Amino acid sequence: MTGPHEPNADKRRKREKMNRRQLSIILALGTTQTLAWASSYYLPAILADPMARDLGVSPNWIFGAFSASLVISALLGPRIGRQIDLVGGRQVLSISNLTIAAGLVLLGFSYSVPVMAVAWLLLGIGMAAGLYDAAFAALGRIYGDDARGSITGITLMAGFASTVGWPLTAWGLAHIGWRDTCFAWAAAHLIIGLPLNYFMLPKVKGAKAALTAAVKPHIPIDRTMMLLGFVFAAAWMVTSAMAVHFPRILETAGATTVQAVAAGALIGPAQVAARVFEATILSRYHPLLSSRLACITHPIGAAIVAIAGAPAASLFAVFHGSGNGILTIARGTLPLAIFGPKDYGYRLGIIGAPARMAQAIAPLIFGLLIDVMGSGILIVSSALSLSALAVLFFIPKDRRA
Repeated sequence: MTGPHEPNADKRRKREKMNRRQLSIILALGTTQTLAWASSYYLPAILADPMARDLGVSPNWIFGAFSASLVISALLGPRIGRQIDLVGGRQVLSISNLTIAAGLVLLGFSYSVPVMAVAWLLLGIGMAAGLYDAAFAALGRIYGDDARGSITGITLMAGFASTVGWPLTAWGLAHIGWRDTCFAWAAAHLIIGLPLNYFMLPKVKGAKAALTAAVKPHIPIDRTMMLLGFVFAAAWMVTSAMAVHFPRILETAGATTVQAVAAGALIGPAQVAARVFEATILSRYHPLLSSRLACITHPIGAAIVAIAGAPAASLFAVFHGSGNGILTIARGTLPLAIFGPKDYGYRLGIIGAPARMAQAIAPLIFGLLIDVMGSGILIVSSALSLSALAVLFFIPKDRRA
């Protein structure tokens, strides 16, 4: 005979097993996302100058190729998302490790601009299949409406990608040169990233049948989709520009180089702290609230700098970083909450395409404007953030039938 509490005990053990499995997936994806961001998106900040010197060209050629890779990533986003909807993230994310590794190896062997450009082409394909949008889609495929906590979990870990990646890349540059540094990052994808993505992500039942019967879904680009596309494009344009020009902007506001760099170092910890706040407090509320908070923090920080000047640089970094940290989560959770898990990856790719395009052009546009406006560029970045905030008030909480 079974005791009266045994069914409850079985449920508890089953729930604990599921929680352990979910934690293992979060840790695996958090690790592979940190690796993917550190070895692709954050690579040019350290290696662009030495690569350009070796190739005998201006660093602008490197950043131009990098921007082109982001455009490629944007164009492939919907197709990658659709593939994850069909077969899950295991295959797609594993292929991203191979593709990024191939791009890094080719980059290390680049002795001419055309070869370097092809290397960044491969890296763009790898980024489309291996960065946040793909990981979010994979979690949406596994957990459906309950993916919010897992999305927050992997962004908590990958929030340290620049904190980990920049020092490691700089160390490699100093000790083994930029070419061998590329080879080392490629090896990390094969030794660490590929096994984690392939063995830790679950197989999707019926994947072969889904591929056989696959029909491209019809997702109308309706008003809500367009509004979301604008929100993330405007917000991520600010994020991308600040990632490249933050110290320079503060210096034009009167900060010393030391003050500007010290302030910039606070962005990463502020991002992670904000994501903890999102996971513990804001998770009780609809992601629209998180998104609105994310869009208001940068203008608040910019206003403080405008009033107090360079001494407020660190405070500005904290406000900007906290908003950016929450925004990364909202990019995955807001479309999921509004439209649900059906065709989530494909929809996320469509919504995210304008944001990736904005990421590609933002460094160039803001660089040109800083030459003319100086710290007044913060008026432009604040206007973009506030326009995204305004649009969020016209977006419904749920569009599911």
